Amino acid sequence: MSGPAGGAGWTDPEDREQQADVTRRLLYHLNAPVADHCRLLGVLPAPGAVRIAIRAGEGEHVMDLLYEIPNDTVTPYWIPGLLRTVLTGPRIHSGSDVDEVMGMTLVRLRPEEITPDPEPEQGRALTVVRALSGPGDDENPFLIGFLMRGDGLLRLYVQRADRPGVIGADIRLTEIPATALIASLPSLVEEEQYRRPAPDDPHCDLLVDLTG
Repeated sequence: MSGPAGGAGWTDPEDREQQADVTRRLLYHLNAPVADHCRLLGVLPAPGAVRIAIRAGEGEHVMDLLYEIPNDTVTPYWIPGLLRTVLTGPRIHSGSDVDEVMGMTLVRLRPEEITPDPEPEQGRALTVVRALSGPGDDENPFLIGFLMRGDGLLRLYVQRADRPGVIGADIRLTEIPATALIASLPSLVEEEQYRRPAPDDPHCDLLVDLTG
């Protein structure tokens, strides 16, 4: 049986930041399955890696798995996709990559050999909404609503503290997080070239089309 020696005090700042990011991203899966009949049990820190605990199966056919992913091989954004790939298809792991920890089967993954499944539309929407609704914005929120419109489209309802009215901003959800778009959104909604009326949406005063 293996495990980190000396407890968790070994975690360096970069590892801690990565593991905290993975934890935040996977909180969604406490309510939504990671894959069919696979639910999240936890996220655990390990030396230079993060370990994802998964309960796979149903009824009498249940197995608790602990997938170890090295921190320096993949960004947190891709980890849910890696897990979906591993959990939805047969994979052969060498004996050196399998162990037992805390009653769970530990599997050390090699991310460079795995093609992550694309993030579902709901997961991509969650990434955008979470990025725009930080806890520090409670007194002066920018994002005040959203609507998934299908075909990879997301409408964000935003409001500038220094401007009256609600703006509906349409963006296209991509498989790669639109980090630059999210960061630029407060200024982009002020650009006249993107603005148009919103006659069919009573929840906003005007629309901004950022799908391009």
